[in-house]
Amino acid sequence: MGSVQRAMRLLETVATHAYGAPAKQLARETGLALPTTYHLLRTLVHEGYLRREKGLFFLGDAAERLGRSGARQKRRSTVAETLAHWRDRIGVPVYYAMYREGEIEVVHVSDSPQTPAVPEWADFRETGHAHAIGQCLLSQLDEDARRDHLARYPVQPVTPYTVRDNDALLRRLARTRRMEPVVERQEYAVGTVCAAVPITAGTTVATVAISLPVHQADRLLPAAHRLQAEIGRNLGSLAFSISI
Repeated sequence: MGSVQRAMRLLETVATHAYGAPAKQLARETGLALPTTYHLLRTLVHEGYLRREKGLFFLGDAAERLGRSGARQKRRSTVAETLAHWRDRIGVPVYYAMYREGEIEVVHVSDSPQTPAVPEWADFRETGHAHAIGQCLLSQLDEDARRDHLARYPVQPVTPYTVRDNDALLRRLARTRRMEPVVERQEYAVGTVCAAVPITAGTTVATVAISLPVHQADRLLPAAHRLQAEIGRNLGSLAFSISI
């Protein structure tokens, strides 16, 4: 444990020196004996956590990967906490999804026993035409990108309420008003209604969505507009961790 603590202290100290630092300076700043410092530095260089150039030590690729991983975990934690806050505040399950590399990706779902999420009984990636998440993401693409998606995942019946064919879906998407919630009623799951709010952040295509049982359908639009207001208040400060 002591060796691990000393190695971590060295890594933290190296990280404060953007232009590198020699072993003697690192030993002085960490309070470690010079022989111990040399031994730990050699080990950390060997493992890729540090690199040595002209007698100076810098963070290595392994340490930088750890840093990026830690940043991603922090962003994911921020998203999870934000969605949980909205879930409890509005009283609905909340979903965060992105369109990334030609695929619909549900990044995080926040629900509870009192507000259960819709089970993914049919692959979300393949049924984007049927659920509000997919329709909202597709509505943010240009027509060529929409047609490319539908060439790979054509419209197919999921419930009796699902849109009939590719052309009908494309017409619906073309009528979608920018920044308005996208609503679907029992198209993906009988007994469920959903709404999705588009998120604009540069070229990123993303959405936050909610769902409700059909007997609470009258709550859907008010809840979606409330969610939209919550997003507006938080998106700037959180940057919503779009890059996760």
